[in-house]
Amino acid sequence: MTNHEEPQVSALVRGKFHDGLEAAEQAQFTRPVPAGAGAKVRFLLGRAKGSTAAVAARLGTSRRTVQRYAAGKLKRPQKALQTTLEEETAREWQPGVRARVREQAVATGGLRVSARARFGFRAERGSTDDPRLRLITQTLAPDDAGRILAARERGATEAELQELVAEALGRAYFRNYGARAKGLEVVFTDVDYIDFSF
Repeated sequence: MTNHEEPQVSALVRGKFHDGLEAAEQAQFTRPVPAGAGAKVRFLLGRAKGSTAAVAARLGTSRRTVQRYAAGKLKRPQKALQTTLEEETAREWQPGVRARVREQAVATGGLRVSARARFGFRAERGSTDDPRLRLITQTLAPDDAGRILAARERGATEAELQELVAEALGRAYFRNYGARAKGLEVVFTDVDYIDFSF
């Protein structure tokens, strides 16, 4: 490998739902993520107990390249390595803050969702309302937040997360937790954007 070799494609699950949940957690950080490639690599090495092999595997580069960034001999990673380095560093940053935010969401706080997507519904007897573009902002119950966060933690696909969010929005927004529209099934497609917050 040369010093400028690009890393392999990251195996991280990516998409609007995963990225939105990640951004919501990062918004709760109490300190900024390390700046600069060298600081990021040194942080990852600390988290990996000094294992250059583990960090190299995460970044899709060689152990020697990791050592050179850690020592400050290399400073400007190419775009793919820079992106992976930023993602991996943010993913590991402030695990205690992340855990506290998740616990609060599951215990009492819930999870706020703002989405512009095509929403519709099907009732029990087969009647339908054709999906239409709507902007919905809704705080989901702690139980629903728990299901969504647990699914993300275990590596759920974007489709699985979308289904969980649709079910949660159905309960909260359309059925008001059983107070109306019993049996209504929400259709949630063509997500233009989705934003999460704690």
